Amino acid sequence: MIETIRNAEYGWFLWLNGFHSPFWDSIMFAVTHRLTWIPLYVFIIFYLFTRLRPNAFYKLVFILAAVGLSDRITSGLMKPYFARFRPCHDPTIGHLVHIVGGCGGQYGFASSHAANSFALMLAFILICPKNIKWKYFLIAWAILVSYSRIYVGVHYPTDLLAGALVGMLTTLIIYLIIKQFNQSLLSETK
Repeated sequence: MIETIRNAEYGWFLWLNGFHSPFWDSIMFAVTHRLTWIPLYVFIIFYLFTRLRPNAFYKLVFILAAVGLSDRITSGLMKPYFARFRPCHDPTIGHLVHIVGGCGGQYGFASSHAANSFALMLAFILICPKNIKWKYFLIAWAILVSYSRIYVGVHYPTDLLAGALVGMLTTLIIYLIIKQFNQSLLSETK
């Protein structure tokens, strides 16, 4: 049973990783590179402090805590504990993987990129529930960042699914804890 699931994931990964061209290689490398995210982070900080007063500082701390804790859980706990090879390091299929920009660390379960992007997405949605256009943009962004990790050859689909779940659960737990102590601290006000 486990072998069947593993083989299915290999096939799914190789199919998704196989959609490559020089044009898309450069796009996906840019999407997956953390420096590319800086304009989004600057925009979110600007938005918080110009549109979501009062408590913009607390909202920023909430977002940073959600992303930071999600990153620690995936990178510091899950990757060393599960020690699952990234596809590009996997002796079974590594020779078939289209790699863009290097392979990264040895282990990939769970994806920190997915955890961080889904944590940021959900945190923003929770503190800005009325902002529909940014909600859809951030959902699409989190999905695109996650897919880029398959495209560049460093994560299996289940790495991304686990990372996304860790990011969203971590964010939701932090949000509920804060709400338990102060109902208005993270509420959307203009």
